[in-house]
Amino acid sequence: MKNAVFLRKKYPRFIYQKYSYQLKGGELRTSFHFRIEPDIRFKSAITIKNVSSTALEKIGDRALNNFVFHLGLMEIPSYWKATASPEIMIRAGFLTKEQRDWWRDLIINAMGQFFYENKIDCRNADFLSVVSNPALDAPPLGIFGLDLREKFLIPMGGGKDSIVTLEKLKKREAQLACFLLNPQKIQRGVIEIAGIKDCVVAERKIDPRLLALNRQGYLNGHTPFTAVLSFLGVFCAAIFDYKNVVFSNEKSADEGNVDYLDGVINHQYAKSSDFENRFKGYCKKHLAPKMRCYSFLRKYTEAEISKMFSKYPQYFSIFSSCNVGLKTRERWCGNCPKCLFVYSTLYPYLTAKQLQGTFAKDMFMNKNLLQVMRDLLGRGKHKPFECVGTYKESQEALELCLVKAKTIGELPYLLEKYNEIR
Repeated sequence: MKNAVFLRKKYPRFIYQKYSYQLKGGELRTSFHFRIEPDIRFKSAITIKNVSSTALEKIGDRALNNFVFHLGLMEIPSYWKATASPEIMIRAGFLTKEQRDWWRDLIINAMGQFFYENKIDCRNADFLSVVSNPALDAPPLGIFGLDLREKFLIPMGGGKDSIVTLEKLKKREAQLACFLLNPQKIQRGVIEIAGIKDCVVAERKIDPRLLALNRQGYLNGHTPFTAVLSFLGVFCAAIFDYKNVVFSNEKSADEGNVDYLDGVINHQYAKSSDFENRFKGYCKKHLAPKMRCYSFLRKYTEAEISKMFSKYPQYFSIFSSCNVGLKTRERWCGNCPKCLFVYSTLYPYLTAKQLQGTFAKDMFMNKNLLQVMRDLLGRGKHKPFECVGTYKESQEALELCLVKAKTIGELPYLLEKYNEIR
């Protein structure tokens, strides 16, 4: 891997040059052009499906440009991270000082895991500056101030949390649709079971040149995907006339993973209440003041949501929360912290047959997960960089699992070990 100090000196400035969009064949195709001085160029793309010209006309040119411009702003962290350049120059549009400060804070807070894993010290004020110097031909921008229908757009990842939100809103007989980004079999399966007819679909493509740089050893790491969904979700809500963009982020996301330098690194920062509140304020002032973007499950813990989810057995055979499995086309890899945490929080409520049908394996018998269990309990180096619950929740979940296993009359390997160290 290349050294961050070396890269920051060699590549002093990241430039958001311009964006473009066109409506073609019912697809709104947006693209974003970035350059890292002196010689690196990127072009990313986001396409929104089934868009009508009437919908775009209703939004208006100034607000439409503002939405697309902001999609490009939210793409910056994914490409900036390759060199962590000390300056980000915005040429595609204008940002006030307040907005520039907001975006700098987002990068510093949301890229914490990236800084930690790449041993980068971001504490100094001169570590990163965000500068706005728009090109002469940058389009004028404006907020979207129209009234919207009392409908609900739910970002759907195919995990238990978004399913719980979906089912609870269905019970209220709310008019809703699911928002899918790069949908896969799991998301489509969930929607089919739920009987949802209305879907908003978008595709996001990463420039292959970024992946090539990763292979060459340029900097890489975690980026705030939920923040991307937030900006894209609000834009889609404006296009399709939804007043509410409803996420499924929980209270547990507020707990960080590890202390680093003078702060706490939170893998789930973009799912935290801090980001949610900051985004609400930004959206109200700079994007769409009459829109509501919030988490339906904010007051609940991951463990509480698992208990709610256990009431919906129709989804057991299709849902997945395993990020490794998404890449390997397995629903559950059975070897990662997310798999063990979800298994632990559902074990007390599901029958042996349901557990087998859901996970296809007894994760408590996997000896390779012993250190993962210790990490989840706070007895390792740090909490795993995954979307898992708090240390307290993991302990409480394993206590319930232990009680159930003792009732059955046999302790699987991990619960036996937990019984020894609790």
